[in-house]
Amino acid sequence: MSSDLLRALTVSTAMSIFLCPEALAQSAPAAEAEARTSTTEENEEAQAPAGGTQLDTILVVDVGAGANATAGADLITIDQQEIDRKKPQDLREVFSGEPQIAVGGAIPSTQKIYVNGVDENNLAVTVDGSRQNNKVFHHNGTYLLDPALLKAASVQAGVAPADAGPGALAGSLGFETKDAVDLLEPGRNFGGFVTGIWDTNSETFTTGVSAFGQQDGFEYLGYINYGRGGNFTAGNGQEMPGTGTDLISGLAKVAYESVEGHRFELSHEQVRDDALRPYRANVYINIGAEPETRNYDLSRQNTVFTYTDTSPEGWWDPKIVIAYSKTDLETEVYGRRRPVTSGPAEGETNSFNGKLENRFSLDIGSVTAGFDFYSDKAALESRFPGFFEFADERASNVGAYAQARLEPFDRARISFGARGDHQWFTGVDDSDWNNAGLSGNISGEYDLVPEFLTAKAGTSHVWGGVPLAENFIQNPLWTYGDGPEPVTSDNYTAGLEMRYNGFTFEANVFRTNIDSARLPVYGREPYLPGDTSIRTLDLVSKGWEIGGRYDWDAGFVSVKYADINADVDGKPADTEIGRYLTTPLGQIVMIGAGYTFDDWGVKVGGDIEIALKTDRTLVRHDTDPESEKRELPGYEVVNAYVEWTPPSRPNFTLRADALNIFDETYTDRAAYGQDFAGVVPHYDPGRSFRLSATARF
Repeated sequence: MSSDLLRALTVSTAMSIFLCPEALAQSAPAAEAEARTSTTEENEEAQAPAGGTQLDTILVVDVGAGANATAGADLITIDQQEIDRKKPQDLREVFSGEPQIAVGGAIPSTQKIYVNGVDENNLAVTVDGSRQNNKVFHHNGTYLLDPALLKAASVQAGVAPADAGPGALAGSLGFETKDAVDLLEPGRNFGGFVTGIWDTNSETFTTGVSAFGQQDGFEYLGYINYGRGGNFTAGNGQEMPGTGTDLISGLAKVAYESVEGHRFELSHEQVRDDALRPYRANVYINIGAEPETRNYDLSRQNTVFTYTDTSPEGWWDPKIVIAYSKTDLETEVYGRRRPVTSGPAEGETNSFNGKLENRFSLDIGSVTAGFDFYSDKAALESRFPGFFEFADERASNVGAYAQARLEPFDRARISFGARGDHQWFTGVDDSDWNNAGLSGNISGEYDLVPEFLTAKAGTSHVWGGVPLAENFIQNPLWTYGDGPEPVTSDNYTAGLEMRYNGFTFEANVFRTNIDSARLPVYGREPYLPGDTSIRTLDLVSKGWEIGGRYDWDAGFVSVKYADINADVDGKPADTEIGRYLTTPLGQIVMIGAGYTFDDWGVKVGGDIEIALKTDRTLVRHDTDPESEKRELPGYEVVNAYVEWTPPSRPNFTLRADALNIFDETYTDRAAYGQDFAGVVPHYDPGRSFRLSATARF
């Protein structure tokens, strides 16, 4: 972005805050976002247990992020209210407070999500209903998402419904971006906001501008966000090279809803990160003549068309989604010997996908049935002086599914479904392989003591087809022998939930077995004989979680603990063998609290993350690097915030976040490479103060 545009955005922020006090004072306060529930009211009546307010929300609210919730599923929902409270700046902050969900990576472009210890590569991931092809360079994050655009995130850990999409080996993960109706103030047809954020550690300034409105059934929203800043320093005062910010993101949406309830929506979201990064973006490793940093130009885009009927009648409640998503990564690749040679490399992943489904309303619940498809591609093109290399893998899939969500009697809710998939896979040598398989799931819950204690459990078997290989590891000389083997999984989850006068207590156990998980290797390593394009491993991830929360009118306090361990081929996993599969997590504690002083317009709160030391990483796998292994140290990170919305100017908000208050020197538990002595730790940021101002009009 040009310096002129940056100055323009900065000036617009200042003008909105300081030169328009009258407009701010006259505007009504923005209403809290409300999930669109017109198509789920019958579900609420059919599935909600009498008097169980919190459980009602868990079971029936369709936040639009992924498939509808299912009874008995291990569901984690980050809704608009939670996002507004956290004001997250990266994916790790989105899921703070949830120890079942670990996010590794010190900067947004390298962050990866692990659910119950399983890499997001093994989840059905969607953004606004669009499938995400996540076979990006393993040193980068799987996808780059700006939380400023986010309305909700929904995770169904382990057992996912059939309508979550193909490849939900360890569950599903759905994100939904904001709509105009989520931002408009009551009684108004037009609005907007300007925001500015300053981070003291990296001296990063981020500014965003949005405008939105609705008229005569039409809706529109435009948003642009830009951030620029330098490297951050760790808790020990060390500057971390290649951690600067140069990010721009945007969102555009248009929609039309007829009087009869026919809704058509088209959205386009785009994010780009273009900056110097460590040579391997998520870790510091010095090999041969490689420079310490190189430029990574990472961009992701997502375009989605959606049709729904917001006034369904009887058995007619259709949904159509047609989408295209794409991620590009461009960087310079260097040889490891002198004289140094280098050349550009570009990796691209894309997915053209969609679905056609209908929800059939019944007296005791509903059945959702439909068809979906995808056509995915992962490709790499690299050039050295006198050398050109190109490789790609492609996969297409057609699936049919049905998922029932029923309340057979007052105290019980049950969900079950199945899907069949047929996949066509094409290798780098243009060899074609066809496979087909079936998946099934069943879960449910029963009120042992109505309005007080509920038991829940679920299980699933998932056929995932043949996963594409990450683009930056593809080798055009690969062959596929007798053919790549489809990956399958089995998931089990069970738990109890207790509710009483604002108190909630939860306990869950879970296990995921993934068989024949693909771990392709480029093939240069002499210690990996045979065909490295179709190498497979078996993963077992298991653990348990307990948590308690107390809510009252003005605030909440929550404490959660998770113990998650993963084995690959029967041995404790490390970050190297766990690429695309898992990461060693161990024991993690999350504590959070928040309180609102309504009369003053002040909100305060904070969170604590505690990771306990683990030595499971000391076990060596046959294919591990030769460097000495080490245990993962424990750490404690404390954050706090205060937010003020003056009662006299309700559309003006000031906020201050104190991050890593005690200046802990640490690498977050889900980060890659820290369990090998040959790797220099990529520390997370030390103490920082984040100051922000938002003006709505």
